[in-house]
Amino acid sequence: MHMKSFGAALTVTGSMHLLTLDGGRQLLIDCGLFQGDDETDARNREPFDFDVRGLDGVILTHAHLDHVGRLPLLVRGGYRGPIHCTPPTAALAETVLLDSARLQEDGYRMDLRHARRQGREAEVLPPLYEEADVHRTVALLRPDLAFGETTTIAGVKITPQRAGHILGSAYLLLESADGRLIMSGDLGNRESGLQMDFTPPPEADAVVIETTYANRTHRPWTETLLEFRDALRGAVRQGGKILIPTFAIERAQVILYTLKDLMDAGEVPRIPVFLDSPMATRATNEYFEFGDELIPPVRDALRAGEDPFRPSTLHVVPTSAESQRLNKYDGPAIIMAGNGMMTGGRIQHHLKHHLWNPSTSLIIVSYQSPSSLGGRIVTGADHVRIMGEDIAVRAHVHTIGGFSAHADQDDLLAFLATTGTPHVWLVHGEPEVMDAFVPVLEGRGLKGDLMPDRQDVDLRGPGFPQGRPPGVVLDAAPDAARAEGGE
Repeated sequence: MHMKSFGAALTVTGSMHLLTLDGGRQLLIDCGLFQGDDETDARNREPFDFDVRGLDGVILTHAHLDHVGRLPLLVRGGYRGPIHCTPPTAALAETVLLDSARLQEDGYRMDLRHARRQGREAEVLPPLYEEADVHRTVALLRPDLAFGETTTIAGVKITPQRAGHILGSAYLLLESADGRLIMSGDLGNRESGLQMDFTPPPEADAVVIETTYANRTHRPWTETLLEFRDALRGAVRQGGKILIPTFAIERAQVILYTLKDLMDAGEVPRIPVFLDSPMATRATNEYFEFGDELIPPVRDALRAGEDPFRPSTLHVVPTSAESQRLNKYDGPAIIMAGNGMMTGGRIQHHLKHHLWNPSTSLIIVSYQSPSSLGGRIVTGADHVRIMGEDIAVRAHVHTIGGFSAHADQDDLLAFLATTGTPHVWLVHGEPEVMDAFVPVLEGRGLKGDLMPDRQDVDLRGPGFPQGRPPGVVLDAAPDAARAEGGE
């Protein structure tokens, strides 16, 4: 039972894991896009370091871009086999990938226009893929995985279970003659505002587990609501725009649901709420179709024909022209726009026009990669570069971590509590965070190892001394503030 990770190894993005089993069978678990600074993004353009046509199957854990975003490149590279997933993941993946392609194409056209004026159009990189590539990819999606039901893929028994992260998210139990392996994908926060808890897993020989927040615990949900309420009240008193960068899947729906509750209860004023994210609008429609996954209050409201995601003051902003007109809107208003790490999308437009204004409030509710625009703001940058312009950071910045859709340390330990004594491999986390989790696992009688980047490992082998692959150099201490939120 061997694995080589081509993403989310010693980093928190780009999840892609190649599993090699007895007889040379190969399964690819997720195929995500790297998101972050230019150096991180450059990895998306590297060729696949394995035989794409030789894969026996691809399995998705969920539909976030950092887990599905390189699928069109896989198909462009010659993969023609099935891509297995749950039905909600298939629906959301199509939305996510089409949005990704459109953003890339739009960005390319804009960059090309600017470059031509300077005579350097040859330097502009083309999009990673186009809409046509996405359509070929969507044709390969097989929504044939159901929670608790076993499917055989390339001779391996695959049983998905509810992961509680986003709609359709699953962790995978893989059973073969090589042993029992659990691939966690991304696990949910057990105090999620929307998702039911993950299903306790069975015993296994090895577990590959995400570790985004393996070194901390989230603030309780009740405290998070109070913190969010107080931030909104203070922002309204400032009288300016209230910017909430949000990822389109799960975070947008949680914030809309929470805003509706707070406004209906009279906890915050009924000011205008602008959902400036066509992708979030489309994704929200899937919550009506697959609402049985959600916590009882939301599920029951959907069954009763109600819309739990629509505050009474909500305005959906469909076009970019209407988005730009929001800059002329007078008075306080909440603007929700993607993306959550502020690395692209319409939120950059709003930040450019409002981040310099002391009356603006920026409420951060999502994970911020250290190298992202959001990460630089969280760690105290006084100026940031947005759309080619240096912008002063004078807005009031609120960072609220309890909305995270990711498991914290307590959640991860609860997940592992029913798995016996497996060898635990750590992925999808900053190296310092994972390294801090290794002694915690040792205290529970478990051997934990950081998954090396693009290096073959025996999942049932001895691992590494102190859990660190050779050559891994760690910072003295991770910056806790930069990782608040979670996606």
